[in-house]
Amino acid sequence: MKDKTKATFQALMPVVLMLTSAPEERELEREREIEMRSLLDTAARSPVATLAQHLQKPTPGTYIGSGKVGELAALVKTHVAQQVVFDVRLSPRQQRNLEEEIGCTVLDYDELILDIFARNARTHQAMLAVELARLDYTKSRLRRMWTHLDRQTAGGGSGMGSGGLTGTGEKQIEMDRRQVRKRIQDLKTRLLEIDARKDRAVASRGECFNIALVGYTNAGKSSLMNALTSAGVLAEDRLFATLDTRTARLPLDRFSNVVMSDTVGFIRDLPPTLIASFHATLAEVREADLLLHVVDASSSVMEEQIDAVEAVLKAIGANEVPVVMVFNKIDRVYSKTILLAFRRRYKQAVSVSATNGDGLDLLREIIKTVVAKRVKQVRIRFSVLDGALDSFIRARAHVMSEEYQDDHAVLSIEVDDRALEELQANPKVEVLPQAAAR
Repeated sequence: MKDKTKATFQALMPVVLMLTSAPEERELEREREIEMRSLLDTAARSPVATLAQHLQKPTPGTYIGSGKVGELAALVKTHVAQQVVFDVRLSPRQQRNLEEEIGCTVLDYDELILDIFARNARTHQAMLAVELARLDYTKSRLRRMWTHLDRQTAGGGSGMGSGGLTGTGEKQIEMDRRQVRKRIQDLKTRLLEIDARKDRAVASRGECFNIALVGYTNAGKSSLMNALTSAGVLAEDRLFATLDTRTARLPLDRFSNVVMSDTVGFIRDLPPTLIASFHATLAEVREADLLLHVVDASSSVMEEQIDAVEAVLKAIGANEVPVVMVFNKIDRVYSKTILLAFRRRYKQAVSVSATNGDGLDLLREIIKTVVAKRVKQVRIRFSVLDGALDSFIRARAHVMSEEYQDDHAVLSIEVDDRALEELQANPKVEVLPQAAAR
């Protein structure tokens, strides 16, 4: 067992973690470090050293000050680290300058997230979306990549001559840029086709009440979905365990047309290229009738995580969809006082534990109340000989009572607006006056 653990540890890439923050954000530094370490673990990297700097303003050329650059270089040499990972977004110039100063590869926050998404993508759609996002990120950094190659071909020297790449490198960069632009266009075309199919698939569920689970990564969305439905989705205590949408029916007594979708988790400063690339996957969120915003109540930075999710919802045009706040993991709640304050802040909120089932019955009742507001009670009359119509009605509505008059059925039903519009437009159906329905 000891040997296996050692082998697993050795398989992780040794990296130095660079944390940066404004002086007023020092109280968040510990949580930021915990999150970054979790991200690094997901990305198969092991931090062998950590360095922090509090900045009023980033340095244009290297983001951090020259003294910290020197400290980083020393840590890399001491620990024989293969990479330095920053917890912020770096410009191509900053990344290139840092690599020259430190002497090893530098990953910024966006590149780390993209790497994790690439590792976790399972479906064809997710793989295409991640590839597009990575190419969008890479296209402005081709010169940096060729600088590395020139160094190698020069036997470890700078390979830069008087400050520029070799002629071969310059020509290859232009060829690479053309290939990247072509591949980006191809991927966008293919994803647009998938997007159109996805929109049609979501629209085809128009007869259903659609609920989407959203939340910060690892807030417990998949565990909650498993607790409420029989979906059996992958639920791991790991960041970005879910990248692909899974949909299942949610049994709610008389409401038989409710479906729930588990979606990709969000995170602070989610790279814009990823948001754009996952447009089709996030259709479930934009077109939902209700969002369950799942919040990790065991986290000490709930507010920051809530803000990050709401920022993404706004970016994808889903900020107007009705929301119920679901504070999950109350069996491990960080602060009951803080949780109570958050619950009071939101109009509709509930505390649950997807693990032990606490609060799930109340959550179901809240969902049923929301669904019920979309339902009308009407009385309809149609021929008993029309079996297809009878099946349609029973599939789309809840039959409260039924009686038969000669060769006609008279049903009192609960039905949502969409199905009612279809029934009213059907010449084979007579919608009786409301007075008759009492």
